[in-house]
Amino acid sequence: MTREEFLELVRRREPLAAEEVRGYMHEMSERARRITFEINGAYHTPEELRALLSELFGREVDPSVRLFPPFYTDYGQNIHLGRGVFINACCHFQDHGGVTLGDGCQIGHDVVFATLDHGLEPEERATTRPAPITLGRNVWVGSHATILRGVRIGDNAVVAAGAVVTKDVPAEVIVGGVPARILGSIHREKR
Repeated sequence: MTREEFLELVRRREPLAAEEVRGYMHEMSERARRITFEINGAYHTPEELRALLSELFGREVDPSVRLFPPFYTDYGQNIHLGRGVFINACCHFQDHGGVTLGDGCQIGHDVVFATLDHGLEPEERATTRPAPITLGRNVWVGSHATILRGVRIGDNAVVAAGAVVTKDVPAEVIVGGVPARILGSIHREKR
């Protein structure tokens, strides 16, 4: 299986159950672990970190991106970061389904992006189902939040610390809780 074939399955949100798919996922997880161990195992300058992230993602990372390790991912090749993104320490990107962070996103400590889910029935649990997570511009995700598969978060939204986001979040709102619900809105003064 090639990266392009895998990403096409994911784009169509097809179940990831075939032996060939599982083999590819295992191989890519080993690759991601090798690179993340290098990221997490020693001090690196910001330039060195961006080079390692570029290798992990399979594409160039913008010079404005900042990351505080440790950083964890089980695939790495379906993460897309905009300009000016900041990712704090101990974040987990389960990115097989795709994680996109728009320009200016701020990600707190220990945030989890989970793009795969399993069926509830015991015979379905070995099959994973992908769906992308997409954050708009200038989204702030507080520490220990979890964003689940298929969620879209609108521009300028805030996800409170510890929230579990199971549904789409409109732009310009604050969400929090388990499951997350709208707590308020971002009031922007007109100048």
